[in-house]
Amino acid sequence: MLILTRKVGEAVAIGDDIQISVVEIKGTQVKLGIQAPKNIEVHREEIYEKIQEENRRAALVSKDALGAVEDLLLKKKDS
Repeated sequence: MLILTRKVGEAVAIGDDIQISVVEIKGTQVKLGIQAPKNIEVHREEIYEKIQEENRRAALVSKDALGAVEDLLLKKKDS
């Protein structure tokens, strides 16, 4: 892990396309500004973890559920 010290108004560059700026420091809170291309998703860590967990659960579809969907699609195709 790289640890840097930055003051308000200073920034960190990640590659050519991402910049993280310190916008405000108030007590123990730090406000960051993030500039990144629109195709790069930026989330707070707790939100990112929820998205990842939801994706893992969605990938755990049972074989019975897949079979039921397949049956429905085949019935629709035959109609």
